[in-house]
Amino acid sequence: MLEKYGIDTELVNLAKNVEEKLQEKFKEIDEICATNSYKVISAFQECNLSEPHLNSATGYGIDEPGRNKIEEIYAKVFKAEDALVRAQLISGTHALAITLSGLLRPNDTMISITGAPYDTLQTVIGLGENPSKSSLKAFGIKYEEIDLINSEFDTQKIVERLSTNDVKLVEIQRSRGYSTRKSLTIEKIEDIIKEIRKVNKDVIIMVDNCYGEFVQDREPIEVGADIAVGSLMKNLGAGIATSGAYIVGREDLIELCAERLTSPGIGKEIGPSLNQNPQFLKGLFFAPSVVASSVKTAVFASSILEELGYNVEPKWNEKRADIVQTIALGSEEKLIKFCQGIQKGSPIDANVLPEPGDMGGYEDKVIMAAGTFTQGSTIELSCDGPIREPFIAYMQGGLTYEYGKFGILKAIQEIRK
Repeated sequence: MLEKYGIDTELVNLAKNVEEKLQEKFKEIDEICATNSYKVISAFQECNLSEPHLNSATGYGIDEPGRNKIEEIYAKVFKAEDALVRAQLISGTHALAITLSGLLRPNDTMISITGAPYDTLQTVIGLGENPSKSSLKAFGIKYEEIDLINSEFDTQKIVERLSTNDVKLVEIQRSRGYSTRKSLTIEKIEDIIKEIRKVNKDVIIMVDNCYGEFVQDREPIEVGADIAVGSLMKNLGAGIATSGAYIVGREDLIELCAERLTSPGIGKEIGPSLNQNPQFLKGLFFAPSVVASSVKTAVFASSILEELGYNVEPKWNEKRADIVQTIALGSEEKLIKFCQGIQKGSPIDANVLPEPGDMGGYEDKVIMAAGTFTQGSTIELSCDGPIREPFIAYMQGGLTYEYGKFGILKAIQEIRK
């Protein structure tokens, strides 16, 4: 069938052989999808979601019922005390910046225990040359990091550092970002939190949860994190939410974040949902299924590209911690061609050829391919990467497995030309 739509017969046959090998893995993904689906539908029902909650307020949005109900549902799904889910949080980086600014004060110390954070968060902290005058460092907040060792937490070093009780916040980045290390499973995060709590019960543990929601059957709050942050243009928006991000966790910490987002003394009371309530709710409703499709897409990409001789991470049969699949393409030309192939497999702007360019928050030129219904939505099939060695493509998303597979085959054809 795919030959009718421009895919080479040889590649179609290879794809069929790969899919036969993946059936047991796909069943595992379906089981996780079912668990998370029941978690979501139970939260909708236990929180008594009603049709009036789909409506939005205007102006200040004072104590808006629909917005409040969405945050109640998010708290229930994540097993958290409270949640902040807002259209005014415009990205994952923005939500992380709000969280860190809300929780940290001058002379406080934060530590990343997963090494250097994602590029845009580095600019929030104030790392690198010519840091922003609005960065955390500019306000006197101290920053340290402890590197992973072979993609594992350096438990001894972490425990020794935190036993001094002079650290305010620990940051854990679940996904790999633009690095070559592995993403972190919930089990690994649970283990390190237990070790931290043996020596320090007061430090705030924050998890950057971007790309990881619903990939496994538990979330960071369930394993002891105090606060978790993510974007609705990734997993939980399911390609339906057109903006927004979330922060979930302890009630006192959520209030501090809300006061940073709005104003002191007002916090969560204001904030119109800007007609986003149906999209936020429908996105969450579909998220377990869409995330499962994205994971299947990543597993397929991993398997078929490994068959073709490329170094991929994770391998197709490894346990997944997020929706990101990396492919080491080995040259700038192949990285560009692969991203252009993903673009050609997109429903929107399939005729556009993405090229590397400068982007705010990134030191290297970056190429980004995403013919998406929502601009920048990375739960829809997308692929990007910095133009630097070893020229790794970071692929994620796929609203359905069928669309995802088609995009990957298009990308493979481009690099084989």
